[in-house]
Amino acid sequence: MLAIAEDPGTPLLERAKFLAIFANNLDEFYMLRVAGLKRRLQTGLPVSGPDGLTPREQLKRIADRTAELMSRHAACFLDDVGPGLARQQVRFVSWNELEAGSREELRLYFRDQIFPVLTPLAVDPAHPFPYISGLSLNLAVMVRDPDGGPELFARIKVPNNVPRFVSVDAPGRPGIRGDARAWFLPVEELIAAHLDQLFSGMKIIEHHLFRVTRNADVEVDDDRDDDLLQALERELARRRFGPSVRLEVGYTISEDVLARLARELDMDDAHVVRVPGLLDLSRLWQVYEAVDRPDLKDRPFVPATHPRLQFGELAGEGEKQRSFFAHLRDGDVLVHHPYDSFSTSVQRFIEQAAADPNVLAIKQTLYRTSGDSPIVDALIDAARAGKQVVVLVEVKARFDEAANIGWARMLERAGCHVVYGMVGLKTHCKTALVVRQEGGHLRRYCHIGTGNYHPKTARTYEDFGLLTADPDIAEDMTDLFNVLTGYSRQTAYRRLLVAPHGVRAGIIERVGREADRVRAGGEGLVQIKVNSIVDEEIIDSLYRASQAGVQVDLVVRGICAVRPGVEGLSENIRVRSIVGRFLEHSRVFRFGHGETEEVWIGSADLMHRNLDRRVEALVRVTDPAAQSELRRALESALGEHAAGFDLDGDGTWTRRRALDGAALEDVQELLLRRAQSRPE
Repeated sequence: MLAIAEDPGTPLLERAKFLAIFANNLDEFYMLRVAGLKRRLQTGLPVSGPDGLTPREQLKRIADRTAELMSRHAACFLDDVGPGLARQQVRFVSWNELEAGSREELRLYFRDQIFPVLTPLAVDPAHPFPYISGLSLNLAVMVRDPDGGPELFARIKVPNNVPRFVSVDAPGRPGIRGDARAWFLPVEELIAAHLDQLFSGMKIIEHHLFRVTRNADVEVDDDRDDDLLQALERELARRRFGPSVRLEVGYTISEDVLARLARELDMDDAHVVRVPGLLDLSRLWQVYEAVDRPDLKDRPFVPATHPRLQFGELAGEGEKQRSFFAHLRDGDVLVHHPYDSFSTSVQRFIEQAAADPNVLAIKQTLYRTSGDSPIVDALIDAARAGKQVVVLVEVKARFDEAANIGWARMLERAGCHVVYGMVGLKTHCKTALVVRQEGGHLRRYCHIGTGNYHPKTARTYEDFGLLTADPDIAEDMTDLFNVLTGYSRQTAYRRLLVAPHGVRAGIIERVGREADRVRAGGEGLVQIKVNSIVDEEIIDSLYRASQAGVQVDLVVRGICAVRPGVEGLSENIRVRSIVGRFLEHSRVFRFGHGETEEVWIGSADLMHRNLDRRVEALVRVTDPAAQSELRRALESALGEHAAGFDLDGDGTWTRRRALDGAALEDVQELLLRRAQSRPE
């Protein structure tokens, strides 16, 4: 993400967006990964990681590396993106730069919208140091009586329910639309300019901005707690009080104030970071969304309806419903989001199932969805229409726990049968099953995907989904839902691989087959596209396959513990990462050529948590057209002229450069053009 933000070829507001994404990702890394290491260190467990490093050694390396990344991040905004936007009249201004008229408007805005919600908190023997909530912006203020006396410390929390960036031209709104000129004042500067109103009669000595990151992991003992929802709500209330793991401060903070903050927050020097410029660049999302400047963003696109699903648009509602299911009876449909519209494929599938009087039951898993989810609305409508609706809402989905608890209760009130997950496991698979009465028998229709049932992220996340009426898959899905909702212990399926029992073993078995084919004089191929790969057993199987002569191609967006191109170990392995305007999110697995070829899609990354502690589902894709599309997507990402990053044997990602001087192809733009040029 940071490399894309640093790329001058990326439109300026898109660069700002990538800076925001990087900041948010680093926050989550500290809240979860660094917090876990610190907790392990504090418990005294001497367990080393797979790399042989102790938690203390890992924390030291993380501190060094993140300091370097944060320095690059700040410099990218201060020296490049910020000035570039300013030249385009999208400016981040300081209070001192404003003219008298603008200052007066902002004073009125401060008085009416901000001042009433501010609470200065003194720190003295009668007022203990206040609790600092995670990721909040705060002002540390030193004041003194004008007649003399000691310097006093106070803290002001920057409210998170007002815009971080106040529009100078229209202070009452968070941004400007339809105007090429957009100036923004950080709200902390507006507060700092009016500290005399908060500390009336006192002399302001200095003020500095700071931000704390806290442990945000939630631990619920499924076996101990009788009511999972109540236990989770209790843990969510505790999350905001987790131990601090990082302290970010303004670059000019005084040593005395910094020492006091570090002492009160129990922070070691390694994870205290001086940040030049603005703290919390994740809030740049506000500016990206507010400024209506198409010339500074990627060109807009409209997802296309899949050709197989372009039917019945002018027919009555009943005919459209019949047409959708009839088309699935004709053959599988593979949709590729965001290039294929989510609303006219997966969403329509659920909506029409809810409205169809011949549909008797809908069963679905929900891991994440949007705040105004049409999927949830359709499930509620189906339940109210008397259909049997079973929804597994994974209430332990990290950072969406509160929202999912709300969905679960709303669905229950509507008459849906709601399951909150499985004991000891997260349910991460993306599955839906529709049971329909057709003549004298029942037919089942399924969707299995790589991404969430989330209409908004379906426009920015790259994912595949299989819509099918295949009887074998329908039998598997019925069995899987019996596992999810009941006490079934089934682990073997016809066309599915299901974690925690089958995914790792199934992949290793198929990688081994390719190695056996090469040893027998044939050719072997393994191609895998995932978000992360760290599982040692799978990595070892890939190394063995490479040593046998199998060509192993990996497309990994993020964490990759494979070391390609190492002599005697992995000469036949190559690893590529594609980063662009869409978040590469799909998981695709291809084994072999020709008649022996198998292609799978599903929800599982190759990490311990996915393979051991989650319910994940991969489905084998057998439809020739769908297989061809998946092959082409893999080959596009792995092509000689595909833009992206290649992983070196020492663990370094290197941006690709064409050896012949030709321009590299943006894979996502290529897929966009293909989708928009398909015959209807």
